[in-house]
Amino acid sequence: MFKNTKNDYIGWLAIIGALVLGLEILFFNRGLIFSLIFSCGLMYLGRKKAGKKRGRVLFIAGVFFFIISIINMMTFKFLLLAILLHFFIQFITSKKNPKKIQLEVAEPKQDPFEETMYKSKPLFENIFLGQQKTPQGVYEWEDINIQAGIGDTVIDLSYTMLPKGETVIFIRNIIGNMQILVPYEIEVSIHHSCMAGSTNIFDHHEPKVFNQVIHLKTPGYETAEQKVKIFTSLVVGNLEVSRI
Repeated sequence: MFKNTKNDYIGWLAIIGALVLGLEILFFNRGLIFSLIFSCGLMYLGRKKAGKKRGRVLFIAGVFFFIISIINMMTFKFLLLAILLHFFIQFITSKKNPKKIQLEVAEPKQDPFEETMYKSKPLFENIFLGQQKTPQGVYEWEDINIQAGIGDTVIDLSYTMLPKGETVIFIRNIIGNMQILVPYEIEVSIHHSCMAGSTNIFDHHEPKVFNQVIHLKTPGYETAEQKVKIFTSLVVGNLEVSRI
């Protein structure tokens, strides 16, 4: 019952937050979209001129204006207030109805239908800031499903043995570049979504991508024994998929 109540609470919070955001954009803060696009544009230009003093200044200015725009949003203040109110209600409830812990000692039973699960260490972690790349030497492959904030991701598939069947790479990033290196004998399918940036996928080049979804695959993908399906999502940044 508590779990259902919590899910309902989160659902209502998401709906009200979306309504507040819509009202803010339509009536109270019409310049919000321009501010966010302007901030992302500065960060994109800063990334393009990385290594130069001007590029660092543009990138830092973009991050600063982006944070200021988010903090000044009425929606951000509403969500912050809702979170604080939620924790306050939980604190009051826990004081009125303290949890009782009972120690129960029971002999372990072996369930013949119980399924054993094994936990493995992923190649990448979810990070907000920084670069991630596969090891330089031979490594054991694990399917990738990560979210990143600001930074670059480099995946080199030439140092690992891919399993037979379909291998999945799923990367969602806000700002940064993605580089995926694929051996020649591997067939590939790419689903890429980007707000602003560029795309280089084998012989397919798009120097200017703006709010596009790109889907490409090699001719022998459907019948291949070994193949890689790549899902990537970027707000601002570049995608490169090349052979090695």
